[in-house]
Amino acid sequence: MDMQLAPSPLVTDPRRRLILFFFLMTAMFMATLDNQIVSTALPTIVGEFGHLERFGWIGSAYLLALSAVMPLYGKLGDLFGRKYVMMTAIAIFTVGSAVCGLAVSMDTLIAARVLQGLGGGGIMVSIFAVNADLFEPRERARYQSYSSLVLMASGAIGPVLGGTMSDLFGWRSIFLVNVPIGFIALTGLAFMLPYRKPHRRPKIDYAGALLLALTTTSVVLATDSSELFGALISPESIGVVAFGIVCAVAWVLVERRAPEPIVPLQLFRNSTFSLLLIISITGGAIAIGMVNYFALFLQTTTGLSPSAAGLFFILLTGGLVCGSLSAGRIISRTGRYKPFAIASLTCSAIAFALMSQIQAGTPIAFIGAIMLLHGIGIGLAQQVPVIGVQNAAPARDVGAATGSVTLSRMGGASIAISIYGAVIASGLGKAGVPIAGVADIEQLTPKMMAALPEASRQAVADLYAAAFSPLFMTSCAIALIGLAAAVMLKPVQLPRAGEMKQPQPATAEAAE
Repeated sequence: MDMQLAPSPLVTDPRRRLILFFFLMTAMFMATLDNQIVSTALPTIVGEFGHLERFGWIGSAYLLALSAVMPLYGKLGDLFGRKYVMMTAIAIFTVGSAVCGLAVSMDTLIAARVLQGLGGGGIMVSIFAVNADLFEPRERARYQSYSSLVLMASGAIGPVLGGTMSDLFGWRSIFLVNVPIGFIALTGLAFMLPYRKPHRRPKIDYAGALLLALTTTSVVLATDSSELFGALISPESIGVVAFGIVCAVAWVLVERRAPEPIVPLQLFRNSTFSLLLIISITGGAIAIGMVNYFALFLQTTTGLSPSAAGLFFILLTGGLVCGSLSAGRIISRTGRYKPFAIASLTCSAIAFALMSQIQAGTPIAFIGAIMLLHGIGIGLAQQVPVIGVQNAAPARDVGAATGSVTLSRMGGASIAISIYGAVIASGLGKAGVPIAGVADIEQLTPKMMAALPEASRQAVADLYAAAFSPLFMTSCAIALIGLAAAVMLKPVQLPRAGEMKQPQPATAEAAE
């Protein structure tokens, strides 16, 4: 079997690479911050435009478009070179942001959010793919850990920034601020990022791209159906699921015959790629999917105010920072990522198992320690799936592999949020005795809860604690599925720059 060289970095000057990495992180911060920053401004937007029934679409439209185009951008980068694909994505996102800021109605805003998502999906995928061109595999582990920190920083800062900017400058400012940031990122990449032309003629798989976009759109719509259609199992929801299954089957049939498939199916013959996709799906479910539920759990079972509950996320984020930076440095030194995948999912499984046993009145220091453990767990393997698939795939398919793993993480989060919502609703629906002063427990805000008599407040806390126990057990089960996949990974060692890399069996033919 032929050996292949690990591709040499696109830029050799360390200072230039750092400046380029800064521009990439600026673009990533802009794209990931957007969905977080909008959440706190939504009530203000609805107050101006009305149409409360379309409230959910402001967030869903962005996620739908983002998810639909992720694999397509990865493949386009492989076919045409990453520089101009990345710049196109930033330009689309910037134009979308400007239209959002100038929106004159709810319909205009939702359409502009779709445009933003079409650019945002490209930014998310292209950044990881450009990182693969800039840094050799081991060095990449360290820089991917910094990317993870940017993702988490946007999650932590977004809601606060969104509320503050809406109060000071109006809700339109949260979109318009992206315009100068987008121009800065575009200018930096135009002058600093070299263009590496791929050595093959582009053949775009239009049918595969459309079918995959329809499949991912169906998944997001189905998981969001309780908000969009009024119930998780409704005629519309069942129709969407059936349509998604038909599109998925058609996509596989098309990809088997396409000369340049959007996601080459031979990648799935490589067990490392398939196992890392499972780890990515479960990682999205327990990391991104759980964030809102942790906030709800803290406010309902401990009686903490939203701001006090927010302080607990410092522990979660702090654990993630420590885990991610430590793992990035050790992977960079040793070249081994499997131990971190195992350690990560073990930490999260233990954290959720402990959380499921928490009753109302448990010391909040104990809850904080569990959240710290979970944060460390997420951080340890935050970059593992991306690094792993980029190493497992041949150089010609790095973009497609990166797009697949990024999409799978988002898909895992979307599906998990839907499952968690159903588990909580089922738990709260089992309340046998009505609670004094509470008409509808699901519409109880933290402020209303604080105003209840002590006995009623305790009854609400007990009810929520009982409802959250099966939710945390569900998360523990998802973490254990990911752990099983991590244990089955081959003990791969990442090559250094210029070292010979043994191609994986499934991709040897592609690595001529």
